[in-house]
Amino acid sequence: MWEMVAFILILITGLFIFNKKKIKKGEMEFPPNGEFVEVEGIKLHYISEGTGKPIVFLHGGILIGNDFKQVIKLAASQGYRAIAFDRPGYGFSERPSHQKVTPISQAFLIHQAIRKLGINEPIILAGHSWSGIMTLSYTLQFPDNVSGILLLGAAMYKEGYPAENGDILSKIVTTPILGHIILNTLLKTPLGKSMCTTMVKSTFAPEEPPKGYWEETYALGFRPKHFKANREDVLAFPKASMEISSQYKQIGVPTLIIVGEDDPFGTIEQGKRLYGELEKSKMKIIPHVSHMIPQLHPSVVMDGVKELACIDERKETTTILNKTINSL
Repeated sequence: MWEMVAFILILITGLFIFNKKKIKKGEMEFPPNGEFVEVEGIKLHYISEGTGKPIVFLHGGILIGNDFKQVIKLAASQGYRAIAFDRPGYGFSERPSHQKVTPISQAFLIHQAIRKLGINEPIILAGHSWSGIMTLSYTLQFPDNVSGILLLGAAMYKEGYPAENGDILSKIVTTPILGHIILNTLLKTPLGKSMCTTMVKSTFAPEEPPKGYWEETYALGFRPKHFKANREDVLAFPKASMEISSQYKQIGVPTLIIVGEDDPFGTIEQGKRLYGELEKSKMKIIPHVSHMIPQLHPSVVMDGVKELACIDERKETTTILNKTINSL
């Protein structure tokens, strides 16, 4: 009996030490490549390039701000100030520990960060996958600070969301004691590698992930704090959607909904539903494209950004003309 207990304790301790070393090694291979901004007592990591009209990109589930790196380079080269955050708890961003984190609270933190970066003009806000709901929540909370919305393979409603009825893995790893043990002992074992491989393949399917993507995802996404944040967000999505989805029709800024024709996650249905609710919305279904639009099709994202920026420019020109006419 006691021998078995001792063996289990030694095994857990060994796995804990092994995982710690692997996590440190991964963070050295993929260090933070941006800057940090502190809001509400936590540090958020972000990458930023360029000058001009600000575009803010919000990544999806197990991902990080670096998923928009190709888009950011394109945006910066075309006269925009492009910013992508690691959402709270992801990548190298901290996550609040004193409160329950939701899409709504994350939107608030991102808004505070944007303000701290000195951006006071309305932004174009782009959200991929899970961050569809966060993008819409941001716009509902701060309507005067958004000039356009770009939704990329986005999830906005509980109905049709992959975890609309809960998620067993998420419930297990967010359980206080058992979850802590699993997160700190198994993520860097062959079991964790296999899980990462399955996640990456299914997320990109039927397309192929870019070279090196699995390595970065495994190094950073399969760390305890990052993986737990993702699982908490999976569980938080349905409740947040029920709370705010009835308000979506209040959104009055131009909204461009882009989904891939081969996206397996029900985003076409979600996009059509939102398109039916928003008066100033447009929807595009891109042939031969799946879920991971920012990573594989950055030019599609940039086309969307430019379309929204043109609408904003026409609006500004009209406003200036009206003011000029009224002053005559």
